[in-house]
Amino acid sequence: MLFGKYLNRFYKKYFWSFFIGITALVVIDFAQVLIPYVWGDLIDGINGGESSLLYKFNGVEIYAIILLVIALLMFVGRFLWRYCVIGTSHRIEGDLRYDLFNHSLKLSVGYYKEHKVGSLMALYTNDLMTIRQSFGLGMVAFVDMIFLGLFALSMMIITNPLLTLMAVVPMIIIVISAVFVEKKLKEKFLKRQQAYDSLSDFSEENFSGIFVIKAFVKEKLELRHFDLINKDNFEKNIQYVRYSTLLDTLLTLLISLIFVVLFAGGSYFVNNHISFFGNEFTAGNMVKFVGYFDLLIWPFMAISLIIRYTAEGKTSYKRIEEFLDSNVDIKDQDAIDIRDIKGNIKFNHLSFKYPDSKDIYALKDISFEINEGEMVGIIGKTGSGKTTIVDLLLRTYNVEKGSIFIDGNDIMNIPFKVLRDNIGYVPQDNFLFSDTIKNNIAFSYDTIQEISMDEVTFAAQQAFVDSNIDSFTNKYETVLGERGVTLSGGQKQRVSIARALIKNPEILILDDSVSAVDTETESTILSNLRQQRRGKTTIFVAHRISTIENLDKIIVIDDGVVLGVGTHEELLKTNSLYQEMVHLQNLENKIENGGENNAN
Repeated sequence: MLFGKYLNRFYKKYFWSFFIGITALVVIDFAQVLIPYVWGDLIDGINGGESSLLYKFNGVEIYAIILLVIALLMFVGRFLWRYCVIGTSHRIEGDLRYDLFNHSLKLSVGYYKEHKVGSLMALYTNDLMTIRQSFGLGMVAFVDMIFLGLFALSMMIITNPLLTLMAVVPMIIIVISAVFVEKKLKEKFLKRQQAYDSLSDFSEENFSGIFVIKAFVKEKLELRHFDLINKDNFEKNIQYVRYSTLLDTLLTLLISLIFVVLFAGGSYFVNNHISFFGNEFTAGNMVKFVGYFDLLIWPFMAISLIIRYTAEGKTSYKRIEEFLDSNVDIKDQDAIDIRDIKGNIKFNHLSFKYPDSKDIYALKDISFEINEGEMVGIIGKTGSGKTTIVDLLLRTYNVEKGSIFIDGNDIMNIPFKVLRDNIGYVPQDNFLFSDTIKNNIAFSYDTIQEISMDEVTFAAQQAFVDSNIDSFTNKYETVLGERGVTLSGGQKQRVSIARALIKNPEILILDDSVSAVDTETESTILSNLRQQRRGKTTIFVAHRISTIENLDKIIVIDDGVVLGVGTHEELLKTNSLYQEMVHLQNLENKIENGGENNAN
């Protein structure tokens, strides 16, 4: 049995299921003890015993009736305990899986940058399975150990206390030895789980990057790496199984030796007509005693099972508890009552560093303001801090109070659900789900019934991807591969834009979201956005000058510092970095055009 702050509530929640299941299990345990008694009594009756049921009822029919009743009782009881106990263990597994997933949604992006997905997936599979076994078979083994062990041991003592002593003393020694093995088992199981984490991490990463591996012809190298990790996982499993099997084998061997001793001692008592509690130890009593001891084997064997499940369960629960205890750092703080956002944004002397970056600041004392309804571009070199600004607007990280304001309200006081509901976001990686194109575009809605097909189509038209979608056989019902691999880079970008546009948010952020399309397609998308987004705040993070040159305002950032704010014309006159970027891109365009002319 396992206990912990995330487990204790299940004993209360599923009390009646456990109560009915355990009651049925106890009844079966008692019924099982009757079976050796019936067979022993039958043998004594055949040998002429006057106290047997055979002598009293003058026929074997009574034994058939008793055994039939016991069989029916055991049939019903086994169904009940399996449904109530084993079924409940599966429900607990489901509840815990929901808790894990619910908590994972609350954790910040920073958590997933520090922890690998493969290790987290191991919690949902191996560790939850171990918890389920502890609540299921572990619970059954624990109840049988107590009640079946108690019933069988009591009948053994009544039948022959001396033989009982000969049987139980070695069993007690076995139990004490098994307790010491638990610590070693726990240590080996933890190493086994960690090896599985490494294997899961490596496999998940390779599946995600399979195209890169193939492009660089690194299949053999990755296979060698996998072989090393797989062998380590194999060795850790073998080490664990070695201790586990050794325990089971020793138990089986010692129990077999005890049987030899019991048969030898019992035969001696029967042949010499020795009495216990005033009753002669007969052949029937010998059958009873062996039957009781045979029933006692499972409770003693269950001890090793309980030790194993407890060791595994504690290890797995500790890992799950550590995850559920992980701090949810992005949460509402002194939240104000606000439902709608208009779109005025102000950065006020903001400095920011990522939690894992020590003293390296991604943004340094930046200040600027975006008025409601403006279309604004943010441009800068790679790694200058553009995406960091987007991350902070989405509140994927906490910032100092008084550093970012939305409509005059401190972003730290705005409920983050309200904030994100009012922001449409097109990320750099253009992540799409393995679902239909229609469902991907309508992702911001809780159910597809909330949105009409006309609205989905209109959003696709504004993102200039409708013609591509119509070229597919199933059109909007086309199911995409994992991460949207069915589509090209440009198509994925445009479906992502459609997904953000369908929300019609007060603030729309496009993070380098037209980089994979040609300039003509880019021009069409920008034209659609100007018409569709009139009066609403729109922010473009871009590398191309052509993406932002006609916007209301451009923010130039370099190495985390804002170097200039103004229109395209103003920055051409006053900002050297912007001038350089325009000059370089003009040269690049001339080279490309020259190449095309030469080719012609």
